[in-house]
Amino acid sequence: MTTPKVNIAEKLAGFTEHWAPRRIARVNDYEVKVAKLRGEFVWHSHEDTDELFLVVSGTLTIRLRDGDVVLGPGEMHVVPRGVEHCPAADEEVSILLFEPSGTTNTGTAGGTRTREPVDA
Repeated sequence: MTTPKVNIAEKLAGFTEHWAPRRIARVNDYEVKVAKLRGEFVWHSHEDTDELFLVVSGTLTIRLRDGDVVLGPGEMHVVPRGVEHCPAADEEVSILLFEPSGTTNTGTAGGTRTREPVDA
């Protein structure tokens, strides 16, 4: 059985909500998600997993306690497990995330921005 191809731009065009990840594929026990971000998220960490951020469009700043990482389109960064971080975007940014199934977007912080990913 083959799986259908996924057009990332089409998936991103299908929603407008910020900080609400959409699942676009599964790879073994991992999920590939897309999201739109704007403004500042919450400081959080993921104790049991690394988190991969790939910028599709816009500019994403990943704030870390020891310095910021600024990413543009086509650039990616892996936040190691247990490292506290805070994604931020002055303007809307579209990203692709790769992380284990069941990973909570707010990690250890919880709160009102916690969202379960839905299928795009």
